[in-house]
Formats: sequence, structure tokens, C-alpha cells
Amino acid sequence: MTLRGFHRISEIEFGQILFLSLTTAQQKQTTLNMYTKITGFIIALLVMVSCKSEKKDETDSWRTKKAAVENATHNQLLDVEKEQGWELLFGWVTLLERQLYNDPHADSVWEVVDGELHSNANDESLTAGDLVSDKSYSNYELLLEWKISGNGNSGIFINVQELPQVPTAWQSGPEYQILGADHMDYDVPEKRPGCLYVFLPQQNTVEVKQGEWNKTRIKQVDGKIEFYLNGVLTAEEDLSSPKWEQKIAETHFSKYPEFGKTTEGKIALQYWYFETWFRNIKIREL
Repeated sequence: MTLRGFHRISEIEFGQILFLSLTTAQQKQTTLNMYTKITGFIIALLVMVSCKSEKKDETDSWRTKKAAVENATHNQLLDVEKEQGWELLFGWVTLLERQLYNDPHADSVWEVVDGELHSNANDESLTAGDLVSDKSYSNYELLLEWKISGNGNSGIFINVQELPQVPTAWQSGPEYQILGADHMDYDVPEKRPGCLYVFLPQQNTVEVKQGEWNKTRIKQVDGKIEFYLNGVLTAEEDLSSPKWEQKIAETHFSKYPEFGKTTEGKIALQYWYFETWFRNIKIREL
């Protein structure tokens, strides 16, 4: 007997239907499990990539110029620098060598502020003058960093003869020029920063980083000098050559009998009525 609207099925047909239903359910469950596993794997992979990215960003941040500047250690020598013969100049440890040219006991305009050697141009009670090293050098390499007020003028004198009859350091020592970008002489070829002052224009053009730290390198070997500003070679000269003597004779320095006559002497930092800052002043004899 059958009900109207219904088809009578055999036991075999019923079994087939039941098998198909179970199989479909198992397939759905298997598919669901597979999706779950895939989703979990994708999430885990994204987490790993995110962590690596964060670590990479953190690592890269230490490689930036800003981070390098912020984490730099100033006025100290690394062990490898000590092994190479470098020394700090002007007594960063003891502060006992900050003496003025021909006036070692004066209450000087030079001071150390926040680890920087600074020329105080605002206190008129202090004695103005050039800061001079306590010993002489002949074959050496000098490194330092400096910055200066926009209209400021300063310099580094080499082979200075500190003698009673020579009133100032510039009357005996050739000068590595330091100049602010707003100074009226900034575009005068023989007076630009990094020049051998008055004698040579910049050998390669380079500009001052106004308001920032600039890097100076001076090298002298057997009277042959090299000047660098911010890594760029700006001057070369042989201070032991007849040509150098002739160059002196053609300038106002010919009036000063001690000027440029030797290839050994003290090193002096010039004070010239404007604020100047120095740091990381280091020297090694060659």
C-alpha cells in the first residue's frame, strides 16, 4: 500500500540515500576542518610576519642618521682609536690644557658646556684670545667637529710658534678657515671655509652646514698638508717648498717674519668675537 503523493522505495534505495547523506555530512565536516586548519595557518603566518616586520623596523630605526647622532658618544676615544694612537686634544678629561696663546693663566672666554668647547662671546669680563695646545706637532692627523654662528669667523692655526715677540697665533701659523654661511667673506674664494686662508681657494667646492656640526680633518706629513671639510679635500700645500715661500712674499703675511717658516708647532683655535663650538677634537702623530 502506498500513500498518495509518495513513492514507495525499496530497502536498497533507502540504504543508498542514507549512505549518501552520511557521506555528504562527512565531507562537509572534513571541508570545515580543512578550512579551520587553513585559517589557523594563515593567522599564524600573519603574526610571524608582523613580528618580523616590527623587529625589522626596530632594527632599521637604529640605522638612521638621527639615531646614530643621538646615540653617539662624544669626546671619548674607542679602544681601537687608542690602539691607533689617537689622543684627545685640549684636555677633555682634565680640562687643564685650555690655555690662551701667550696668556696661560687668564680667565679665558673658552669654556666647556654640555661636553662642547665653546667660545663665550657674551661675557666681556673674560679674556679674549686663541686657545693653544700645550705641545708642538709635526707629522700628525687632526680630527674635530665644529659649528659657528651665522656671521661668525674662526679658524685652526697650525705650526704655531708661541713666542713673546709674536703677539698672536695667526702671525706665525697658517690657517684652516672656519666661517659662518652668513659672513660677508663667505663667497670670497680664498676665504671660504676649509681654505688655506688667503692662499688657496677651495680645491673642491663644499658648503658649510649652517647650524649643524661640520667635520674637519687636517693632515701634515713632512710639511705637506691636506685640509678636508665634511669629507671633501679643500686644500693641499707643501709648506717646505720654495713655492710656499714665494706665496707668502706675495701677501700681507710677508710682514711677519715667523709666519709659515716651520713645519712643526702648536695648534690653536681662533677666537674672533663670535660664538664657536668644538667637540671630538682628537689627534694622532704619524
